[in-house]
Amino acid sequence: MRVIVLGAGVVGTTSAWYLARAGHEVTVIERQGAAGLETSFANGGQISTGHAEPWANPGAPAKIVEWLGREDAPLLFRMRADWRQWRWGLRFLVECLPSRTRDNMRQILALALYSRAALRELRRDTGIQYDQLTRGILQFFTDEAEFERASAQTALLRHYGAEREVKSAADCIAIEPALRHAADRIVGGLYAPGDESGDALKFTQALAQLAARAGARFLYGRSIKRLDAESGRVVGVVLADADGSDESMRADAYVVALGAYSPLVLRGLGIAIPVYPLKGYSITLALEPGDEAPTVSLSDDEHKLVFSRLGDRLRAAGTAELNGYNTAVNDLRCGAIVQRTFELFPGAGRPERAEFWTGLRPATPSNVPVIGRTRYPNLFLNTGHGTLGWTMACGSGRALADIVSGRQPEPDCRFLGLPPRARSVFVARPSAG
Repeated sequence: MRVIVLGAGVVGTTSAWYLARAGHEVTVIERQGAAGLETSFANGGQISTGHAEPWANPGAPAKIVEWLGREDAPLLFRMRADWRQWRWGLRFLVECLPSRTRDNMRQILALALYSRAALRELRRDTGIQYDQLTRGILQFFTDEAEFERASAQTALLRHYGAEREVKSAADCIAIEPALRHAADRIVGGLYAPGDESGDALKFTQALAQLAARAGARFLYGRSIKRLDAESGRVVGVVLADADGSDESMRADAYVVALGAYSPLVLRGLGIAIPVYPLKGYSITLALEPGDEAPTVSLSDDEHKLVFSRLGDRLRAAGTAELNGYNTAVNDLRCGAIVQRTFELFPGAGRPERAEFWTGLRPATPSNVPVIGRTRYPNLFLNTGHGTLGWTMACGSGRALADIVSGRQPEPDCRFLGLPPRARSVFVARPSAG
């Protein structure tokens, strides 16, 4: 089939790759001048399966109340006169119920494990390079109560297939010696030895080149104006070129992978999805010989930050802000990330050289992405991955290609337009790293 993919972020690009591998004639439309220049540009860099608990969990409401009024809060609801934001917030509270959290955790983990296995297979088959490290991810805690609560979840996550080990404070320092400057504050940690890290931008742009060699066509600098439908099917997409002239393209099938902007395009077709922009921040520090920075990817539970070594750079990312489609960089929030980074790693370069960035994550209240077929039989979605777009990208793209091709995807996750599967635990197939 001829398939048009809207969006060339990490999710759209992996979708294009797996669709092309499945034998489809693929065209990717992207408004930027290259792949991966929006939300995939400077994210936290983690391929994280061992820390699958969603933001919406039983402890979240109390935390949100505690953070009210703090401009540097890890999760900041900046209330707006926007009914979509309020509706999203109410659904978020529903997803905090224990039963909902458990089910969401199961689905997130199933897709994340499948995706990590797909990434390893892709890396083995193509030799793709993206400053990847396969040293696991360590989540460290500075609050005893939070550590005990998270440790209690370990048995449940293991039941669903996660590799997660409870570690003492001394173990944490042994796994990542750069944490020794915070040794007096760390009370313990959770270690996922099979998890990974890497530069999502480098991966996305390298995979776009591989997909192009496999026959996919990438059209950059085109904005999507609308999707047109007739007689219950999508019949075309109208684009705007850089000079403002309209262009219409047709295909047999269409995939919307526009991240946080997906709801805006779908609205014209009367399709509503529970995706709202969740602004995240990151800083990137250039490292020089002699600088001391972690090489094991880390998650700081108290501040909801992640740290990943990307070659000769350190990426620190996190926090979440519900503020509509506002993409302005808040220097105070970025400054808080800089401050925390150098509290933990005083030798990690020079703070004045930190590069600030912000991006809009496409968040669902449950953290479970929206993947599958819509009520238009030739319109498919691959969006809503929230903070786990990089983690779930390969699995989501592969599952989406299966759905478009009329096959049942492997992971035990809710897919649009498909009946729920019998409950199972996905076990990743061994593959070379």
